[in-house]
This record gives sequence, structure tokens and C-alpha cells, in this order.
Amino acid sequence: MDCQKIIEETYTQIMSIENKGAIATYIPELGKVNPNHFGVCLTTNDGTQYIAGDAQIPFSIQSIAKVLSLSFALSLGDQTIWQRLDVEPSGSAFNSLVQLESENGIPRNPLINAGAIVVCDILCSHLKDPKNELIAYIRDVANDQTINFSETIAQSEKSNGYRNFALVNFMKSFGNIKNDINQVIDLYFHLSSIEMTCCQLSKTFGFLANGGKQLITNKEILTLPQSKRVNAIMQTCGFYDEAGEFAYKVGLPGKSGVGGGIAAVLPNSYTISVWSPKLNERGNSYRGMKFLQLFTDTTHETIF
Repeated sequence: MDCQKIIEETYTQIMSIENKGAIATYIPELGKVNPNHFGVCLTTNDGTQYIAGDAQIPFSIQSIAKVLSLSFALSLGDQTIWQRLDVEPSGSAFNSLVQLESENGIPRNPLINAGAIVVCDILCSHLKDPKNELIAYIRDVANDQTINFSETIAQSEKSNGYRNFALVNFMKSFGNIKNDINQVIDLYFHLSSIEMTCCQLSKTFGFLANGGKQLITNKEILTLPQSKRVNAIMQTCGFYDEAGEFAYKVGLPGKSGVGGGIAAVLPNSYTISVWSPKLNERGNSYRGMKFLQLFTDTTHETIF
């Protein structure tokens, strides 16, 4: 398979259609991004990368980072994690409070906002310096010391994060937040602010295509069973209330972010990242979703 040719041809075809959707302006800093950016990077398990478009421009990966915080929490061996989180698709918006009321403050899964806030609380319980240790972990997973938080985006989120403040307080009332809510929510906002290029993101997620082991070095990030379970949660929960449609149209485990990024994985083969800031009505990249559907239709490579 001529991977570079397929990437370029798919990219050109998606570029030719109308760039529908809207940028996530409810985070003011994200509203400043050029809506016409569009980048793609595929990283095979031997470390080879194939790119198109704006694959080397950093962007805010937002909720995609929830996969990395979950991986960190799993690696710490906390046995209480699945008592405080479920692994079911939410069927609701990523920042919904509705289910928490009826389900006693237990988030449906770790990839919605409430679930990721609980994961941040777990990290706060285990780490002496949560923010610095979290970014150190992500740099280690990525094998890239240049990756960092964006303080500008973190503060932009904090200044408008009323729903997330409500989530953390609501779960605190149920006893599912153990640490100081200000520390927990600050870690959550910084997690969401992490910036990567498509090339960095695709490489970082490589361990989930490689049985939990980092590409090239084979360093263990997660055990094989843990890696399998993270992929399963991405498959069923990675796109909020569009997860079923993504599975149907694309057929890969993946995770989206309101910065317009998507990271997806074909276990034992490759990871692929796409970035286009305009979002569809469900908060996922319009062009990114179209690209991945066409790409997997063309290559006939999915997990199904």
C-alpha cells in the first residue's frame, strides 16, 4: 500500500469539499485559530510518518489528552479507579451534568469531562506535584521533551469554565472528589491546554497501536491488557454522543477534542492524527471525521 499517496489523495479530496462547522469559541483562545488549518499525520508501528497539510503546526489537543491522563492513572495501579468511574458510553454531551444526579456522582466514562476530572483527582491523590509530574509523564510517553501546557489556553478555559466548575463541585458533594477542588480543576484545565502537532500526537499515541509499548524504544507505557481496555474505551466513548457513528463510519478506536484534533489507532499497525478546527454539531472536527471515513474506506483497514 502506497500510504503517502493515499494520504495525499484523501487530503486533496477532503480539501475540495465545503469546510462546514464552527470553531469552539466558548473557549475564547480557541476562537483565534485559523479555521482553514488542516493537517494529517500517520505513524506506522516502525516509526515511519506520512503527512499532509498543516501537520507540523501545534494546536490545542483538548480532550484527546484525557486518554493520556487515564493511561497515567492506570499505570499508578490505583485499584479504586473503576469504583469511581464507569466504562459506558454517555449518550450525552461531553459536559453534561444530567447523568451525575441519577448515578450518584459516578461519571459514565473517563473520556467525558466529569470522568476526566475524577481522573485528575486520582492523580492529585498520588502525585506530590501533579502538574509537573503529568507533563513529565506525557513527555516521556511521547519521547519528546518539547511538549508543554499552554498557560494562555488554560487561563482562557478557567475564565469561562463554569460548567466544569459545576461538575467538580457536584461530584464533590457526592464524595467522588477527594482533593481540594481548586487543585483538581486547575490540573484539568492544564491537561486540556496541552499543545501538539499532528506528527507529535500521532507518535505519542503509538503505544496504543503497539500493545502498550512505546514505538521504537519498546518501553512499556501500559500492560497489554491495560492498552486493550483503553482502546476499547476510545472505541465506545471517544466521540461522546457521536461514538457509534464514528465506529460505524471509521471503524477505529479514537478520541476527539474541541480544538479540532482527532487521534485514532489501528492496533498492531498505525496511529493517525487529523486536525481541522471547525467542528460539526456534536463537537467533532468536520473535516477530520470526513477524512478518516474516506481513508479507512480506501485502505479497507479497520478493527472490524
